[in-house]
Amino acid sequence: MSDFQLFIDGQFCEAASGETFSTLDPSTGEPIGTAAKAGAEDAARAIDAARAAFDDGRWSQRRGSDRAKVLAAVAKGLKDRAVELAALETRDAGSTVAKAKGVDVGNTILWFKTMAELAAQIDQPETLPLSVFPTPSANVLRHEPVGVVGAIVPWNFPLQMAAWKISAALAAGCTIVLKSAPETPCTATKLAEILAEAGVPDGVVNIISGSGPGTGEELVTNPGVDKVSFTGSTDVGRQIMAAASPTLKKVTLELGGKNAQVVLDDADLELAIDGAAYGAFFHSGQQCTAGSRLLLPDALHDEFVERLLERLSVIRVGPAADKASTMGPLVSQQQLDTVLGYIELGQKEGATLRAGGQRLTEGGLDAGYFVAPTVFTDVTPDMTIAQEEIFGPVLSVLRYDDEDDAVRIANGTPYGLAAGVWGSPARALRVAERLQAGTVWVNEYNLLNPRYPFGGFKQSGLGREHGWAGLLEYTETKHLHLAADASRASKRWFDMTVPRR
Repeated sequence: MSDFQLFIDGQFCEAASGETFSTLDPSTGEPIGTAAKAGAEDAARAIDAARAAFDDGRWSQRRGSDRAKVLAAVAKGLKDRAVELAALETRDAGSTVAKAKGVDVGNTILWFKTMAELAAQIDQPETLPLSVFPTPSANVLRHEPVGVVGAIVPWNFPLQMAAWKISAALAAGCTIVLKSAPETPCTATKLAEILAEAGVPDGVVNIISGSGPGTGEELVTNPGVDKVSFTGSTDVGRQIMAAASPTLKKVTLELGGKNAQVVLDDADLELAIDGAAYGAFFHSGQQCTAGSRLLLPDALHDEFVERLLERLSVIRVGPAADKASTMGPLVSQQQLDTVLGYIELGQKEGATLRAGGQRLTEGGLDAGYFVAPTVFTDVTPDMTIAQEEIFGPVLSVLRYDDEDDAVRIANGTPYGLAAGVWGSPARALRVAERLQAGTVWVNEYNLLNPRYPFGGFKQSGLGREHGWAGLLEYTETKHLHLAADASRASKRWFDMTVPRR
């Protein structure tokens, strides 16, 4: 029996094929357990369970206030098991102890609490202004659950990403099949236990793990799925759009980012230096919002870089479970190889390596997937490391001449997920308003709130997550037109129904 099983129709089970795979601790490279490896047959069975649960109304027909109570119970269950969940996320995803407790588990609890509050409001119809055209009528909008959701999450924030999608789907009244990333299946399985204990009915949430070609393809193409919610790379997002198009599924995509941090010449340097380092190296840069491009004016460039390099000395790279570690490992050998490949390419293209650039192996790190915080200067906007998402602790520093030049460089990638501006508030806001990104922080970086929408411009995605806007992505909008006068004589189309003599 695998340590982490599939969860389908309220039951934990093995994959139909009996296959399993090992999940590794990225700090040590050692297995921490085995997970059931779902295939297309398992995904189809989970979809059938979700379809039946939606169609019979066991969840979709409940009042939003009733769903809210269950979501609140999930939040309590998460809090009760917070220590266990944080320890597991540390071992499976390489989250540092502080990140696992405060971000991964803490935010997961907050997301369920917030979606519980929104679920309690969703049944309230939106009244539109009284209309006299084409005839007098009262009009209201209802937001009804879209149906069965197929959700696919990445490996960088496995518990939190699962919570993002499951909490919103449940708040809206949907049922869901969630596929966890094969690198990080563990906490999603534990989340299934908590959901069941909180009173989520059988079949409403189903959780599977496995590779994309089998399970992911089934989720995206199966006609029993009404909506796909995907977080991951832009390349895979394109494939999902194409695969979902024959059945015209509703699709929400939160994709890649090559995010700029713009430092203005009137910025508080102490704040901006710390902020730039946090934005680039939090979770080893394995985040779609990583501020991996640092734009500096010529007048500040040299001083800022030197002081930033000094800051790197306080970053302690080490095993995720070590409370002293402030930066942990990359998630896998594959990701390690990818990041090192980009570092090599940056040097070949002419960027100057000012810090890091190597795998860390000393002090017992040789079995894990550790890379030193890496800084490149003399980076030009056309270089690969300034255009492509690396998903590792690699910061590219670019010079700019004036505000117009900074905006041009910041907007000069196919992405538009996030950005940051450091400077005097009024001036920073002026620059922020010109940046093509779904979230722009001013004198702050990389903080998300479950009440505020999150998503990307351009090739960083479609739709939004979080807040009311994110919740509505899991609904269909119904317009109800209520005639003010129900008499036959009042109808403008009356003459069309009377035979002419």
